Amino acid sequence: MSKPLDYTLIKKPHTAETFSDQQIREFAACADPNTGPKYFMTRFFYIQHPVRGRTLYQPYDYQGRLIDTYHNYRFSISLMPRQSGKTTSAAGYLLWYAMFIPDSTVLVAAHKYAGAQEIMQRVRYAYESVPDHIRAGVTSYNKGSLEFDNGSRIIAQTTTETTGRGMSISLLYVDEFAYVRPTIAREFWTSISPTLSTGGKAIITSTPNSDEDKFAEIWKGANKCRDEFGNETELGINGFRAYRAYWDEHPDRDQAWADEQRAQLGDDRFRREIGGEFVIDDETLIAPTTLIDLEGRDPTERQGQVRWYCRPRRGNTYVVALDPSLGTGGDFAALQVLELPECIQVAEWQHNRTAVPGQINILKEICNYIFETIGSENDIYYSIENNTIGEAALICINELGEENIRGQFLSEPARIGSGRKYRKGFTTTNKSKLAVCAKLKSMIETKKLTVNSRNLIGELKTFVASGGSFAAKVGETDDLVLSLLLAIRITQLLQSYDPAIDNRLKDSFDQLIAPMPFIMS
Repeated sequence: MSKPLDYTLIKKPHTAETFSDQQIREFAACADPNTGPKYFMTRFFYIQHPVRGRTLYQPYDYQGRLIDTYHNYRFSISLMPRQSGKTTSAAGYLLWYAMFIPDSTVLVAAHKYAGAQEIMQRVRYAYESVPDHIRAGVTSYNKGSLEFDNGSRIIAQTTTETTGRGMSISLLYVDEFAYVRPTIAREFWTSISPTLSTGGKAIITSTPNSDEDKFAEIWKGANKCRDEFGNETELGINGFRAYRAYWDEHPDRDQAWADEQRAQLGDDRFRREIGGEFVIDDETLIAPTTLIDLEGRDPTERQGQVRWYCRPRRGNTYVVALDPSLGTGGDFAALQVLELPECIQVAEWQHNRTAVPGQINILKEICNYIFETIGSENDIYYSIENNTIGEAALICINELGEENIRGQFLSEPARIGSGRKYRKGFTTTNKSKLAVCAKLKSMIETKKLTVNSRNLIGELKTFVASGGSFAAKVGETDDLVLSLLLAIRITQLLQSYDPAIDNRLKDSFDQLIAPMPFIMS
């Protein structure tokens, strides 16, 4: 509900007033383009303290440096622990900017509607506490926006793909950007970047989450502070200034406080929300602490769209697994190649516009390439998932002729008495998927499987508990993970016949594995 403009807590617009010399000096100090923000915030910016109530803002050292970063750099990104005053500091700076930079548009983008309203509430509370000789008059005073008689305005919105599109933004403030859904964050940044190209400022703050999201990407770029000659620079390669604060910089927080928080939150949440580490805030199949340590590498060779991370070697066994798709631009078809007995990912392929016959041809080319390299057809095993579109893939293999694909076509054993017609390939059910998910978790967390692909690692970081199973987070993909699960099922079948593979895959009871995320069916 909007407040009436004649409400006593706001200043009416375009009102003639008489100021004392002291008031003029104070206003001039607030308007100073260099020192104005800190002068204003330490003398006229009041906040609601959770214990002390209404109190004048007195920044700690790390908050003072944060405000300097906001003000002195066109683009800044700040990685901050929870409850460190980042939103409060931002609210004060945004209010100063709108009142003392005429004709500016300040856009506040928060990951949730409640977050956007919370920031605006702090701005409104602070504005209502500023004396009339300092603050600007108000022409519009709403929950989602503030408009001043100097032509400036502050607008708060939820971060979506189209937030800010078509606006001429003077200052963009993005709050908790790491917690915006990854697909939305990417689209939002693509949409908003052109509006900043004419000279607008951007301030991004967040507690970290996944190291694969847009916030992490910008943060990493901001920390690459060397030019082409290797010289240290103030800004990162993306033009952002990086700022980081640590929990122990707060004067009221010591090791005893940290130990208490760790006991309450658990180690993963403490490391993410207090320690500022990129530990994923989801029920991922793989333990978040393990995902942090996974590092992909560049392919050593590319054959079309197939990425090879090392050449096949004689004396090893190779598993080639295809998870087919329609190839119409929707779901991706994906293929994984594992080297046994060491269980090393050596190649992968992924595409969403290759028709089923083309997918089978890719499978054939990979198997034939491995054969040409190692010289043995008996050490190559391939298969496909035969659910739904897999039936079309089986028809394509039959038409191509298995004899034209080097290697052995493996299928899961038929269940005696099941009453079902035997089909080649592997059928995925919820039961079989959960079982192989547990095996994948064990293999990665005990370092029995080497993952080389950054794309696959990225999918593992968004492969989470969903209903009674596991799947990609909304807006993400999991095709590379699903094809890897199929490769492991093939490997488990080979385990019964090869002692070397069996020794590699066998679970050791002396190795502690984090429990599977809890799933309610």
